[in-house]
Amino acid sequence: MSTQGEILWVDDEIDSLKSQILFLKNKGYDVTALSNGHDALEFLKDKNVDVVLLDESMPGLTGLETLARIKESQPNLPVVMITKNEAENIMEEAIGGQITDYLIKPVNPNQVLLSLKKIMDTKRLVSEKTTLAYQQDFRNLFMALNDNPNHEEWKELYKKLVYWELEMARSDSEQMMEVLQSQKTEANNEFYKFVSKNYASWIKNKNGDAPLLSHELFKRKVAPHLQQGTPTFLVVIDNLRFDQWRSLQPTVNESFRTVEEDMFYSILPTATQYARNALFAGMLPVEIEAKFPLEWKNDDEEGGKNLYEETFLRHQLKQLKLDHLKTQYLKITNNEHGKDLEDNIHNYLNNDLTVIVYNFVDMLSHARTEMEVLKELAGDEVSYRSLTVSWFEHSPLHRALKKIADKNIQVLITTDHGTVRVKTPSKCVGDRQTTTNLRYKHGRNLQYEDKDVLAFRDPREAGLPRPNVSSTFIFAKGDIFLCYPNNYNHYVNYYRNTFQHGGISLEEMLVPVIRLQSK
Repeated sequence: MSTQGEILWVDDEIDSLKSQILFLKNKGYDVTALSNGHDALEFLKDKNVDVVLLDESMPGLTGLETLARIKESQPNLPVVMITKNEAENIMEEAIGGQITDYLIKPVNPNQVLLSLKKIMDTKRLVSEKTTLAYQQDFRNLFMALNDNPNHEEWKELYKKLVYWELEMARSDSEQMMEVLQSQKTEANNEFYKFVSKNYASWIKNKNGDAPLLSHELFKRKVAPHLQQGTPTFLVVIDNLRFDQWRSLQPTVNESFRTVEEDMFYSILPTATQYARNALFAGMLPVEIEAKFPLEWKNDDEEGGKNLYEETFLRHQLKQLKLDHLKTQYLKITNNEHGKDLEDNIHNYLNNDLTVIVYNFVDMLSHARTEMEVLKELAGDEVSYRSLTVSWFEHSPLHRALKKIADKNIQVLITTDHGTVRVKTPSKCVGDRQTTTNLRYKHGRNLQYEDKDVLAFRDPREAGLPRPNVSSTFIFAKGDIFLCYPNNYNHYVNYYRNTFQHGGISLEEMLVPVIRLQSK
């Protein structure tokens, strides 16, 4: 018979509690009864229990001393303190020592039962409630998917999927998480069709029905909020997905109020050198190449591809007649730069606009494919989010922003593109000049599976430069990654389940733009 849970009850008058212990056993709990703290600590060395019921006033090792020792070795083990004494200082000490609940003697059996249920069933009840609510919403999501959503409705749909993904991760419901993942896969298939059908017309934007794309972001979401005398910080954390933003939000909101939360569509390829250059230049890549032929570099050319962001930004500010604003541009690519930012953050309050490009998430996701330890740490979305939160909480960026949170400032947080966990390989053949990216490629004589990619034989239709007369661009859909046939199995095993970007998925294309103000 399955047990309701393992309970350890420690009280120097344990014999007088026989009726309460019998009551719990009849309710299906396994109860071990001990009469002092020393025996309890010995017992816990070898045995796992779900909850400890602990008497506060025991001779020898007191309840509070026992509690402290339990927490040293098992910080997450729930402990319920049972006390004769309602004295405030004892309760404060117990609560400071991380008790989960407390009961006043004489305890009646139902009180104990209620406390155990509260501790042990909360997670199960939350999980059941989440599962039920998702099941009810599942149909609505399904109908919305089949209702030919427009670009605004796609943002709402994706927000909902992210909401449920975060709720499911909290409630630990594996079965429902699988249902949600298959719904997300279906959503990505439909989204791919939607983008394939409309992308070329968005780039032309003749009818004005395009979503907000990377090259319009600064003009539409940043410029209207810039004013002399109010310092604005634009923080571009590259590779930041919407679900990662939602995970960081509670930490950010300790210091700042979220005034506006929106998404925009990253241009294709969803890769730094295209999407971020477009963001700063306020132009599509094909226009940047025409205007700045020396600064623009194609994938197959030597040299850094994002070295001129500041040049592009200053040109855009001039176009928008904002070049009178005092502007500073900073790029943080390692922890030392981060420390400099933290140490000098007060000096930037003299600027009207400080742009901070933070490369951390990019370093993490690229490192994720290179380093086995990171493969272990960020093996799925849940751990990838948790790693991002853990980084942000301890980052110089977070400390720097906290230092100036009491000043009258506004902060905009955004990104260049997101990233998707790739699972499905697709064969692709090209000549020596073909680019090496896993989610998009351009080259001559590319051979690929038509069903797996969106292809532009004329890259200009996608707003992209044409490296060669016969260059084709292809973008992978959903969770597909492009592999060459030689050494195929090695590459498939090496890159499967890594986070990549450059292609067409909700996670890569629908990315956050957030406006915050000091509280």
